[in-house]
Amino acid sequence: MTRPVTLSDVAREAGVSLATASRALNGSATRTVGPELARRVHAAAEKLRYAPDGVAQAMARGRTNAIGLVVRDVTDPMFGAVTAGVTGAADDAGLSVTLASTREVPGREASVIDALARQRVRAMVLVGGPTGNGEADLAAMRSLESYLDAGGSAALIGASMPGTSGVDVADHRSASRLARELHDRGYRRFVVLAAPDVPGHGTDRLNGFQSTLRMLGAEPPLVHRLPRVTREAGQRAMAELIAAGVLADRGAGVPLVFAIADQAAFGAMVALRDAGMRVPEDVALAGFDDGPGAAEVTPSLTTVRLPLVEAGREAVELALAGEAGRTVVLDGELIVRDSTPALG
Repeated sequence: MTRPVTLSDVAREAGVSLATASRALNGSATRTVGPELARRVHAAAEKLRYAPDGVAQAMARGRTNAIGLVVRDVTDPMFGAVTAGVTGAADDAGLSVTLASTREVPGREASVIDALARQRVRAMVLVGGPTGNGEADLAAMRSLESYLDAGGSAALIGASMPGTSGVDVADHRSASRLARELHDRGYRRFVVLAAPDVPGHGTDRLNGFQSTLRMLGAEPPLVHRLPRVTREAGQRAMAELIAAGVLADRGAGVPLVFAIADQAAFGAMVALRDAGMRVPEDVALAGFDDGPGAAEVTPSLTTVRLPLVEAGREAVELALAGEAGRTVVLDGELIVRDSTPALG
């Protein structure tokens, strides 16, 4: 049986020392190999069909060829789009992706960051802003600071922190454009299914929507806070509002419900149908994200399309560049569909 080709075989074939062959193929955090010697070593490795050891490369370079990606919920379609962008950019750079989920468990983000740091990932991309749990958010920040102090680099999507770069989707501006468009279409009664009252995308969307309606002279919307931004929470909240008679005054015009995310809008649509209310004849409906299903539901959902794949790609480029303090801002795209027809 033919024995595996070793690094010693490559060094012998190239006529160099074992240390030089290792530095040429695995890299080194402190020393480099001249171009001619590197060429000879790589030619020998190709001739002998030698495959470098990933663990050895990580030890030599101080970092692996992996990017750590931290998300809250791997089942959320929005995180799936970000992951597609991250993995695409990593592939282009010849890197792999190690995916970790906090499962929205308070305090788990810090342990996930620590685990990725122990794995010596080349860089990290973290998706999502503060959770609202002060102790857990502080622990995550300290873990990330330790990773950065050890020579790592990171980029955040939807958040900011000293020592990192970030990608921000202009939620406030995009929600403002949505509010103006709906007002221009004749809507004057608004209900918002809002996110929990913590810093982040949901709060930016609510603020952008409310401030624009206020500027246009519209009545303040009724804001109903969701415990979590999910389809189930949207359905329950909409059922409660229907039972309370919030949407009953037909003389005041067709009400419009703005759900802070499409998943909540889908749930609201189910509750409205269960109550015998038609969308958009009785109640108009708008969401935010343009996630899977927004164009396929009946009626199709007016929403804001977020450049999440692009955000993932930009985050990888920022993280690999290691340039702290830079922020890339991406705009959402307003998508008007059948759920919000113009009022005659």
